[in-house]
Amino acid sequence: MLKKKYPIVLLLIALTLLLSGCSSNVTNMPEITSESTGFWSQYFVYPLSWLITKIAHTGGFGYGIAIVVVTLIVRTVLLPLYIKQTRSSKAMQALQPEIKKLREKYSSKDQVTQQQLQKETMELFKENKVNPLSGCLPILVQMPILFAFYQAIMRTKEIATESFLWFDLGDKDPYYILPVVAALTTFLQQKIMMMGQTQEGAMAQQMKVMLYLMPAMIFMFAISFPAALSLYWVVGNIYSIVQTYLIKGPDIKAAASLKNGGNSGGKK
Repeated sequence: MLKKKYPIVLLLIALTLLLSGCSSNVTNMPEITSESTGFWSQYFVYPLSWLITKIAHTGGFGYGIAIVVVTLIVRTVLLPLYIKQTRSSKAMQALQPEIKKLREKYSSKDQVTQQQLQKETMELFKENKVNPLSGCLPILVQMPILFAFYQAIMRTKEIATESFLWFDLGDKDPYYILPVVAALTTFLQQKIMMMGQTQEGAMAQQMKVMLYLMPAMIFMFAISFPAALSLYWVVGNIYSIVQTYLIKGPDIKAAASLKNGGNSGGKK
């Protein structure tokens, strides 16, 4: 039942467990250099380590600022995926009346009826060129980047031993400030993404679960890993909040105006 209702939730849990399990072996890995072998080290970990180090040394900013800059670069590179996610979300929103009609038409819970509902729903998506899984793409892409960041930090001694603000980049935040901010900004980001949307049924339940589960998972993740990862997540979230508001601003304002108009009408 859970598999059918919350696929994105299960995906997040699986990826987080995978990341946590894999990360336990990082401390036994050799320092990352240009001579490091293996596809993962050569094409993911070393480029991030090199870029962070280059920015830190070239500008004399230090590794904390370098991580902030690299985070902004990564998020800018991923911007097309987020734009695609937003467009897909708007397209899904536009199809909600049609989806509702299909659910009413195939309201019976027997297996044959539900299979027909699923078939016609997928045909509706195909006709309108909507991919219901495109919303998962930014998450799927971010997970390996996050793991590569972790390895770049832990396998580059200069980064792991540097301090920034009140914390050491290679150690946990001693005051849990970054994990809390990471969770709060994740919640705010999810909330803004949901504004202007009126999902129904299983999709609405899934989004509601995600609204609270995602920040909780990020908090648990942030208190267990180096503060540099929390820094990456906080900066990325702030970037995403501004980005989402700029992209969805008109829709958010229209929804707020409609809601206020409805409330005024109700009072009269």
